Formats: sequence, structure tokens, C-alpha cells
Amino acid sequence: MKFHDTPLQDAKLIELEKRGDERGFFARAFCTKEFAAAGLPTAFVQVNNSDSADAGTLRGMHYQLGDDAETKLVRCIKGSLWDCIIDLRPDSPTFKKWYGVELSAENRLMLAVPRGFAHGFITLEPNTEAFYFVDNFYAPDAERGIRHDDPEFGIQWPREPAVQSDKDKSWRDFDPAWHLN
Repeated sequence: MKFHDTPLQDAKLIELEKRGDERGFFARAFCTKEFAAAGLPTAFVQVNNSDSADAGTLRGMHYQLGDDAETKLVRCIKGSLWDCIIDLRPDSPTFKKWYGVELSAENRLMLAVPRGFAHGFITLEPNTEAFYFVDNFYAPDAERGIRHDDPEFGIQWPREPAVQSDKDKSWRDFDPAWHLN
């Protein structure tokens, strides 16, 4: 695996190192030693799978507070999506900055999303499926979210959402007293 830094502190883009022959290829998608050497978690407690029927389906921007915060390792296994993260760690030099990248079944890239980041994505084609590992259990009481169009962040999405949950549409404007505590 090749671990690439992103513009946001501690977030990594992970590229598979494929070994191929006439049969196709083989690649490791996870290795405890390599993840630890890259400063990433090596213990995951949950694996999530989402399927979105329509292009333009927006999921996010989600995160959990405090001890319930999660690291996510996200990969698109069918179709394509544009994955976006926001650094919500007040002491980080990249606080309130965002980063987006296309993940697809074809490019097989993975995004390592650190604890303290909001995460979401929009599908770029129909029938897109995402698979992600999480290092902490879902805690509804610690859940928070940011609207995709919150002016505090100015995320430049590659397209307008066509499908979005009512919950994701109704997150309040960014307020550190609520969003970070």
C-alpha cells in the first residue's frame, strides 16, 4: 500500500499496490504493520456498507463527539463517489478546512478519515456502493452533522444533491458550542 498525505492534517489517501499477471491482480487492502507505521488505527470494531440507487445521493456530513469519535477507512466497491471530509479539531492547523476526492471501484483508492473529522459523500453514478471500516461503535447520543451547504465551510461539491435524507438537510448552521461539544 502507498499512503499519501492529503491537505488535511492526519488524513491519508491509500493506494493499493497491485501485483498482477495473466489472472488479474492481487493487492492487500489492509496490513496492521503498514497502517501502524503510517500512524493509522489497526483495530476496527464495525464494518459498514451502503448502497445508493441514484446518482447524486448525498450521505453526510456525519461525525461523533468526544470518546465516541470514529476513524473511518472508506472505499467505493461499486460505481463512484466523491468523498469529502472536514477537520473539526479546534487545535488542528487545518481546522474547518475540507478535502474531497473521487473514490471508485475502478481506482480502488481508500480514504482514512481521522477522529474529529466530519465525513460524507455524493454518488457520481447510479448503484454506487461504499464499504467502510470504523474503529468505534455508533453512539446516537454523540452523533452530529453538518449540512453539505453550510456557508462556514464552502464545500465545492461536484454536483448538486438529487437525493438526501431529511436529517442531513436539517442540520443547523455551524455553531462550535453545539457542533464541537
